[in-house]
Order: sequence, then C-alpha cells, then structure tokens
Amino acid sequence: MATLDSDDLKAIKDLIEVTMDEKLDEKLDVKLSHLPTKDEFYKQTGEILKRLDNLEEEKDVLSHQVSGHSDRTEKIESHLGMSSD
Repeated sequence: MATLDSDDLKAIKDLIEVTMDEKLDEKLDVKLSHLPTKDEFYKQTGEILKRLDNLEEEKDVLSHQVSGHSDRTEKIESHLGMSSD
C-alpha cells in the first residue's frame, strides 16, 4: 500500500479547496439570481417612495379637511347651544 507524503496531502487539500470554491460559487449564483438587479431595485424603490409621497400629501389634505369640518361643527354647535363634549 502506498503512503501519502506532505506534497500529496497538500495537492489533495488544494483540490478540495478548488472544488469547494466552485460549488460555493455555483450555489451563490443560484441564490443571487432570485434578487433584483440594481436597476430593478432602484426602480421599485422609486415607485414605493412616490407612493409614500402621495400618501403623505393625501394625509395632509385630509387632515386639513377634517380640521375645517371640526371648526365648522364647533361653530354650528355653538350657534345651536349644544355642548361639544
């Protein structure tokens, strides 16, 4: 039976390392393939931010309207002598 010397063990170690690196690269490529590209990510983020801006603007408009309605309701209740509690 042949014995392995340190050069043989180093060669085996190097071969295992290369094989592991290749397999890791393959698995990483598969995992990364499910992620959006940078351009797709920025486009989607831009769309989300635009929606958020629209919602904030709508909230401000509605808040102003509610405030106006509250003021009007208080005036009407005051005129009618009703308590707003």
